[in-house]
Amino acid sequence: MPESLITNTYSAMAEAEPDLSTFENKSGLAEDMKFLASMPELCDVTFLVGDTREPVCAVKAVLAARSRVFHKMLYQAPSPQRKKEAPPRENKLRLFLKRSSEPLLNLQSASQQRGFTQQLAPIQEPTSQQHQTLIIEEFEPDVFRQLIEYIHTGCVTLQPRTLLGVMNAADYYGLDELRRACAGFVQCCINVDTVCALLASAERYIQYKCTKSLVQKVLEFVDEHGNEVLNLGSFTLLPQHVVRLILARDELQADEFTKFQAALMWGKKFCDNNPNTPLKEVIGNFLEYIQFHKIPANVLMREVHPLGLVPYHIIMTALAYQADPASVDPGKLSPNRVRRHQQGRSMSVQSSLDPYGSNTTLSSSGSSELVSSDGKHSTSN
Repeated sequence: MPESLITNTYSAMAEAEPDLSTFENKSGLAEDMKFLASMPELCDVTFLVGDTREPVCAVKAVLAARSRVFHKMLYQAPSPQRKKEAPPRENKLRLFLKRSSEPLLNLQSASQQRGFTQQLAPIQEPTSQQHQTLIIEEFEPDVFRQLIEYIHTGCVTLQPRTLLGVMNAADYYGLDELRRACAGFVQCCINVDTVCALLASAERYIQYKCTKSLVQKVLEFVDEHGNEVLNLGSFTLLPQHVVRLILARDELQADEFTKFQAALMWGKKFCDNNPNTPLKEVIGNFLEYIQFHKIPANVLMREVHPLGLVPYHIIMTALAYQADPASVDPGKLSPNRVRRHQQGRSMSVQSSLDPYGSNTTLSSSGSSELVSSDGKHSTSN
């Protein structure tokens, strides 16, 4: 601690209580507690985290003091309820003989038990003193390790890659101050460089309620910076249903040719990883979200049509509209947009990968809500 800070602390205490002095070294305590959690031989609980079962060690007493959820998990495990069995009926003579023989039996076995007392003592340790091993499947190793570090030290470095996981873990284990800190950091970390990573991480934690607020903010940012986001190389790393979700949004501020280029870029990356899938088939999943009649005719004929990925009738319909708008049925121009308005803009893009089997979807409605298969807008755990 800086000497000036120590002096100020002493002087402040001297003014308040002349006979008292308080010295604080919180940074030193945090470092010591971090060291404690890093030494397996000093810990009494090991968590095997994620699909890879990576070990994360901790001290049970610290976890229980900082989180009521951990306290219940480690010290208040429910024991199975057993019905009391009625004692067997015995006649009076047998009961009398049994009670009469107990002092004699106790006297004979006393010397034998005395010799084994010291050997049995180490085995009869309380459950709370034994090392526990628990499996944590809800969160990734990096996320859970940051959570344990915060619980032991009161400090943690937040970063966009693990932000959503740490926020949901803090909510799950009842660490409200950490959850609020993550929520405040969201406003600072959402930018062009991190937006795709945040959307990708939402896939794993889609069933948690904190994901809803973050995804709303991320999608609002995507809407405002549409052309920049669609041109990012990291855009190709998003799941297909998230790409469809973005392209389908009415609020997305991006021109239609940029949307087509983004779909093409994503499709090529997908085909690189799945060489047996034709590019035309992949691109076909996004065509309904692109309004080709808003792409200039010269661009359509020079950049889009020669690729052979867009059906000929779509190109001709777009050109016909540009020549004479009244000659084309609006429903043929933007079938997805018409369908969404007919359904009250409640269309949702189904998640292609839900690791928890909850059939949860990312909604592309104007409110950008998370919708689950049972109609609820968020799932609390």
